[in-house]
Parts: sequence; C-alpha cells; structure tokens
Amino acid sequence: MNLAVWLERAAIRAARAPALHLGAGCVADHAAWAARAARLAGALRARGIAPGDRVAIWAKNAPDWLVALLGIWWAGAVAVPVNARLHPAELDWILGDSGAAAVITDRPEGRDGAIPLGALPQGEALPLVSRGPEDIAWLFYTSGTTGRPKGVCITHGMLTAMALAYPVDVDPLSPEDAAVYAGPMSHGAGLYSLPHLLAGARHVVPEGGFDPAALLRLTAEVGRASMFLAPTMVQRLLAAARAAGDRAPGIRTIVYGGGPMYLADLEAALDWFGPKFVQIYGQGECPMAITALPRAEIADRDAPGWAARAGSVGRAQSVVEVAVEAAPGAPGEILVRGAPVMPGYWGNPEASAKALRDGWLRTGDIGRLDAEGYLTLVDRSKDLIISGGHNVYPREVEEALLTHPEVDEASVIGVPDADWGERVMAVIVGTAEEAALDAHCRARIAGFKLPRRYAFVAELPKNAYGKVLKTELRARFGA
Repeated sequence: MNLAVWLERAAIRAARAPALHLGAGCVADHAAWAARAARLAGALRARGIAPGDRVAIWAKNAPDWLVALLGIWWAGAVAVPVNARLHPAELDWILGDSGAAAVITDRPEGRDGAIPLGALPQGEALPLVSRGPEDIAWLFYTSGTTGRPKGVCITHGMLTAMALAYPVDVDPLSPEDAAVYAGPMSHGAGLYSLPHLLAGARHVVPEGGFDPAALLRLTAEVGRASMFLAPTMVQRLLAAARAAGDRAPGIRTIVYGGGPMYLADLEAALDWFGPKFVQIYGQGECPMAITALPRAEIADRDAPGWAARAGSVGRAQSVVEVAVEAAPGAPGEILVRGAPVMPGYWGNPEASAKALRDGWLRTGDIGRLDAEGYLTLVDRSKDLIISGGHNVYPREVEEALLTHPEVDEASVIGVPDADWGERVMAVIVGTAEEAALDAHCRARIAGFKLPRRYAFVAELPKNAYGKVLKTELRARFGA
C-alpha cells in the first residue's frame, strides 16, 4: 500500500479540516495538501521520474516539506530526506550513492536541475501510483563506524507498522491534536507525521527552527501539541519554561529519544511540566519502533521500582520481538525482528548480511532485558556520539581531520556535556593548530560534527593489532 493513500483518504473524509500550519497560521487543509501533492507528482513524472526512482529532500522544516514527501510517494518514487545541516559535499555523496534523480531543496542556487522547495512545480494531477508493502518509501542515510553513510531501505510496510503501533504503544491520537515539528523532519519528527496524518491531526511547523521560548508561545496558541524531542531539547525547553513561569498547558505529549535522558533531568521535567512524557527507542533500521515506555509508567513515581523502569527504554512495541543475546538479566547485544525491521541497506549486501542474521536485526547496542520485559541500554553502538539529538559517527570526523597535512593520527570520542548530552572531542597526533583544524573540518563536514575540544598527544594507545584503544582515551579524558 502506498502511504500517500492516507492523504488521499483524508482529503475525502476531512477535506476542509486544517492540516498544514506555519506557526499558528493554517496554510492548507487536507484537500489542498492532497491536491498539491498530486500535482507535484505529475510534475515529477513530467521530468521523467518513474516509480522507484529516488528524489532527495534537502531542506529545513517547512509545510512544503510534507507536500514534497507525500508528492514523491504519490508518484511512486522513493524519498531520500537529508539533514538540512549536512555539508554540501556530504549531500553530494548521498545523492551519488542513492542515484537520486532530483533534489528538492530550499538552497537551489548553484545546483542545476534542483527543485526549489518554496516553489514546488505543479503539473497535471497524477493518479496515485500503487506500491506494495515491500517497496521502498524512504532511504534513511545513517553511518556506521566504518566510514561512509549507509542507506537504510525503509519500506511502505515498515512505516505502516510503525504508524499503526504509535497510538497503541506510544500515544493515542485524535483529529484535534497537533504534531509540532521541533526536530528535523529528515529524522524521527518527520516519521511521526504518518500516525498524525492517519489520525487527521494538524501539522505545525514553528517559524525559525527550535526556539524554546517561541515554542512555548506557539503551543499555547495551537493547543494539544505533541512533539518528538531529543533529551537535550527537553532540557532547553524546561529552562525556558522555568524562566517564563510557563507550565506549557498547550503541550499534550513530549516523546523523547535519540539519546540518554538522565533520571534527574526526567524528574525535573516531570516536576515542572507534569505527566506529558513518553519514551521510545528505535533505530533507522527499525524506525521509532523497538520499545516504548508509556506516559503512565513515567508519571507514577510512587510505584515500586519506578527508578529502574524510568531508567529503561520500556518494553517491546506491539509490532516487534526484542531479545538480548545474553543470559537473562545480563548485558548483551540487542536484537529485534518484526514488521518495522529493514530488508537491508541500499546497495550494500555486505553490511546487510552483517546486520541481519537468522531473521534478527543486530542493533549493535548493548542492553539488559529484565523478567518483566523492560529493556535497559547499557551502551550505544560502539563509537556513536549523540550530541544534541544528532548522530555523530567518529570515523567521518576522523577522516576529515586526517586530510589535514599536519595531522598524523586522529581519534574521535564523545565526552559528557550537561547541555548537549555529549560533545565531540578529537585526540590528535601532529602539529596542526586548533583554529586551522576547525577551519579545515568546517569546509568538509556539517557544523554539528565539528570537534568542540581537542587534545594533542605524542601517540595514541593501541592494542597488539594496532587498533586504537578508545576505552583508554575515554578514561583519560573523562568520557
């Protein structure tokens, strides 16, 4: 089933219901949204884009971002959403790897054939193209510790399972609700547009990006707001709310994930905002759909064992099985299987075979599973750094550093940070100056990946096989 059919149906049953908002102002009802998506699909077809072709979206959050996404699907094509903060060189690699036939962007200057997001072409309305559950809907580019990003093949069936599980496992929805896109639509926030579309809810894009004070004012105006936030964003929102004496009555639900939420931070948020919180754990390879910890269990701090449960990531969502490759209660690699699990990586059979074995997705994360089914994360994927909700993969930063002529060796680790969860730290062997390294990296990788701290050493600690011992670096530099 083509996911765009949900928009086609919404345009019939709730044609005049408000759908897309910029700030508090409605810019399209469901009928107008569907009509624009169908005409964009017609324009894409006129450009020669066929079902299965890839179309990238490289843009900041905007109502037209959702028009573009649904228009791509309406045409039977595959969306390739790209973080708007990526460096153009990083975008170019993704475009090449995916074989994207076009890119829709809010920065079309200097890109031949780019489709401007703010002036999406409108051709003759195209009838909805049929797609099956196994057909790819979204190519999500993530990275491993081996360097270049990998494209996760997210199918229509995977996203259907995720969206149907949301009101059961995460948060019930109604047409009166509003999805507020405080995080990047190219990631989890955009994925959560689907259950809200299915419910006939509103889609609200804040003007000017994530501004905690402005977000509080906006949610007070729109009401019944739900949003996906990284833990660091929750902390910033809490600080702004306290400063304003605002308990955020317009926010109904905050789904948090994408990094560690420390227990003290969660308790502080509960004290101020009340029972608004739900936690999820997922990966691009099983998007937003591995486990969930529901609102009632987070809010009930008087329940026996609350601290242990609140420190977990909850229990398996209804559409998956979760296991830990270890004895009961012992730490081991987290495994998951079910309808939301990817069929593999785009054009990368070796990585697919490594991640998918015996019907299970090997997440690379380490956790403990207790007798009641609560999963507690012990460690993340081996070297992944999560800073402000953004994934930073050390190998990418190391490769950028190593192209500097005065860097002999480089190793990148994450160090704890009260505001961002983690900060990127580079340990360097060489004679380069920090300012030169900053400028060198800024020309090659996205700003959120830049090292915020440097250390210069005579040599990196290594084992007998010549592999850098990052555990020793973390211990030495307080990570």
